[in-house]
Parts: sequence; structure tokens; C-alpha cells
Amino acid sequence: MKAFVMKKIGEFGFMEKEILSPGPTDAIIKTTVALVCTSDVHTVHGAIGERENITLGHEAVGVIQAVGSEVKNFKKGDRVVVGAITPDWGSANAQRGNSSQSGAPLGGWKFSNTKDGVFAEYFHVNEADANMAIIPDAVTDEQAVYCTDMMTTGFAGAENGDIKLGGTVAIFAQGPVGLMATVGAKLRGAGLIITVESDPKRQELSKKYGADIVLDFTKEDVVERILEITNGEGVDSAIEALGADITLQQAIKVTRPGGSISNIGYHGQGEFLHVPRLEWGFGMAEKTIRTQLCPGGSVRMIQMMRLIENGKVDPTLLTSHKFPFDQVDKAFRLMETKEDGVIKPLIIF
Repeated sequence: MKAFVMKKIGEFGFMEKEILSPGPTDAIIKTTVALVCTSDVHTVHGAIGERENITLGHEAVGVIQAVGSEVKNFKKGDRVVVGAITPDWGSANAQRGNSSQSGAPLGGWKFSNTKDGVFAEYFHVNEADANMAIIPDAVTDEQAVYCTDMMTTGFAGAENGDIKLGGTVAIFAQGPVGLMATVGAKLRGAGLIITVESDPKRQELSKKYGADIVLDFTKEDVVERILEITNGEGVDSAIEALGADITLQQAIKVTRPGGSISNIGYHGQGEFLHVPRLEWGFGMAEKTIRTQLCPGGSVRMIQMMRLIENGKVDPTLLTSHKFPFDQVDKAFRLMETKEDGVIKPLIIF
């Protein structure tokens, strides 16, 4: 089969690989659509260290080609969505409630990290019964593929922000995950949603997805503006959806004492992040910082698709470009440069 791989740090391309056979609890999926993520770019640039000829990609749906002898809930020909995170559900951390950290820190993140990813004509899924879900007839492949990462991560940002009905929230960055966090804040009942974004196309989508106020950090001091909007109190919840030191600092600065900061950004550069000491109350302002690696599992995927099926969200507004699989390298370059108004490129197999 054809696969799109990271050959080494800074180098990627196509190569031929053998189609795997499933173990007793596993499945092999024939890929139908996939999405390119900025984290794939981080990986190629060395964010998680050297990888040699590892297949890239973690967002995909497809049709089951084969299942192992112990798989009970699926059969060949089923159309399925697979979470970007595929934990070992029997691990100690999973049993503690931290499934994405199964086995080790970030251990649930296997695709294009510790095993081949999904940018291939076929891909392997461990613990198939727990890590896949049947796609309902009313949900398209393009809709379902957003459940794998963008929706589940963005919504986790809102959930971890402890957003109350009528509460105030500030969301830093309106990329795909940030936009889904905006939807999540609206679904959680936020009374005021403030987003920070400079790109006009993303600003427009932010408003469509539920933002009440969109601030442009290139035109004003967003910390001062958010404090002004909230009468100097700060917001109840802040969500960092970029993965930058400066936006994490800003999120802490605009959050009221006792409020929550939710980090869903991928901090792929630098050795340290900085906490602003004064606004952190010298360590005593009772501000909670929570982090999350996108929740996976069959139940979570079913929940995400239910939101689509019942008209709560249309994630396909994020699709800015479409490419056939043999042009996934062009889509990758686009995510690398962020040119041509790219938000998410859809790869069609």
C-alpha cells in the first residue's frame, strides 16, 4: 500500500508499506477520508524527536477491511470513525480516568508517534471495540472525521474550562481546535464568549460558531480589552488553543481569581512556559490550570457524532481545501506555511 511518511526530521514523502494483519482485538481500516493537522507539521519538525519512516496522520475514518478473532462489535464492511487517541484501556492511567496517558505520558497517542499513522491506504487500530464507533447513516465521512480530534479536543477545552451557564469565557486563537472550543463554550451555556483572532476568515467563522466579541491582537491589547469588557474582573474561564507561551500568559492574566484556565494548545517549541507571577496571585489566586490530550474511545466518538446528527454543530465549515491522497504532500505544505487561507485540508482516498 502507499503511505505518506516522515522519513526523518525535516523530511517527508511517499513510500510503499506492507498491509498489516489484525491481532485478536484489533482491526484494519481501509481509509476513505483524513485530515492534515498542524501537529503533523510539529512532528516532522522534530517536536517529539526523531522518527524514521513513520506514517503520518491521526485523523481518519474508513471502512473495516478485517477484524481480529476477539472483536465483538464490528465486522468487515462497517463504516467507522477512529479516535486520534487510541488508548490501552486496561492501563493503570486509563483506569484512573486519564486514558490519553495510558502506559506513559501521552501514551494514548499512538498514531504517528509510537506506531504508523493514518495517511495510508490502510491503517491498524488497537483495541478496536473500545477505540472505534459505527458512523450513523445521517453522518457523512467528512463530518465524522472531525470527531477524531478537532471536535473532541475543542469540546474538552470548554469542558475543562468549567464554563457555567451565563458565565464569561475568553478563547485564544480560532484555528480549528479553537473554533470547536467556541462551539463547545456556546453549547455549555456561556453568557459571553470573547475570542482572539487576527485572520478575517477565522474571525468570521468564530462569529458563526458562537463568539459574541472577536478581538484582533494585532490591533489592540487584548488583555486590557478583555478586562475592560468584564469591568476589571476578568473572565470565569479562559481557553488557550494555540500552543504559545504568550497566549498562555494572556489566558492567565484575563482569568478572575478562582477561575479556570484550560489548555488545549500543542506547545511544540521551547523548554519552558511562563506563568505571570502577579496575575497568578504569587501562586495563591486559586486559578486552576487544566490540560488535556484529545479524549478518545468509542463512547466519546458516539457523543461527538450525536452532536452532528442532531444539528448541534457542522464541523465541515472548517474544510478549506480538498486534495486526493496522492497530493497529501501539497496539503501538508499548506498547513506548514498557513497560506491560501487554509484551515483544514480534507484528504480523499
